[in-house]
Amino acid sequence: MKNINMGNSGIEASEIGLGCMRMAELEKSDAEKVIKTSLDEGINFFDHADIYGRGKSEEVFADAINMNPTIREKMIIQTKCAIVPGVMYDFSKEHILNSVDKSLKRLNTDYVDTLLLHRPDTLMEPEEVAEAFSKLYKEGKVKKFGVSNHSPMQIELLNKYLDNKIIINQLQFGIMHTGMIDSGLNVNMKIDPSIDRAGSILEYCRLKDITIQAWSPYQYGFFEGVFLDNDKFPELNKKINEIAENKGVTNNTIATAWILRHPAKIQTIVGTMNSNRLKEICKASDVELTRQEWYEIYLAAGNKLP
Repeated sequence: MKNINMGNSGIEASEIGLGCMRMAELEKSDAEKVIKTSLDEGINFFDHADIYGRGKSEEVFADAINMNPTIREKMIIQTKCAIVPGVMYDFSKEHILNSVDKSLKRLNTDYVDTLLLHRPDTLMEPEEVAEAFSKLYKEGKVKKFGVSNHSPMQIELLNKYLDNKIIINQLQFGIMHTGMIDSGLNVNMKIDPSIDRAGSILEYCRLKDITIQAWSPYQYGFFEGVFLDNDKFPELNKKINEIAENKGVTNNTIATAWILRHPAKIQTIVGTMNSNRLKEICKASDVELTRQEWYEIYLAAGNKLP
């Protein structure tokens, strides 16, 4: 498993990370198996959020590995906060500090390596966020900070006040979620793919040394399901399977390798709780698609080049 230097921070994280949203649904033995598989395959990065299973995912994770300092040192653990489900987004100092303390208790650890603000809060007061981040950093509860689903200007506004700058932006990206690259391929065209809906977020993050984390990389639409082995996408699956067969791997491997092929060094966060599928996904770290193969998959997904 190859590693990436997250945001040039010195944190060496596996380029594939395990997203733990569904861990709340597992029995302890099953959770232990998927975590052990992750570590055996070279994954050292585990992504959480306070809302995953309403906190239960963090609890199941800690219980499954019998969290202790020795085990903790082998892992890079990330959690997220700020979503109050169905109510609001909350970047207040009080909410951030309270959320982190609860996550640390559930995870049975004294610190998390990275903390992300989960969704933009339009009522954000950046000075208040800065106070919260500074307190968490000085107390040793959080090493580095990031955001999820944020635009360049939202990050700029935060960074104006932060001593600990944003090093991560978690964004949805995958073969069927290519908005952040579509606009760059269709510059100066009067067509829908040329519309830049994210403010050149890909180029911005590359310029600012912010690591992009790809979430839900195998989904299509708005959580409508996975595109792999889906009859709705015959051409795409035919192309992926053709390349997979040529390389002696599975479609899960190729769909992941497609993301990793991008020179932005995007970290892929995968949410499978199936150990066998996870092993297939991890093989992507050793598979490099050619430029032509990458574009063939992009076109098979229904995209066009001008």
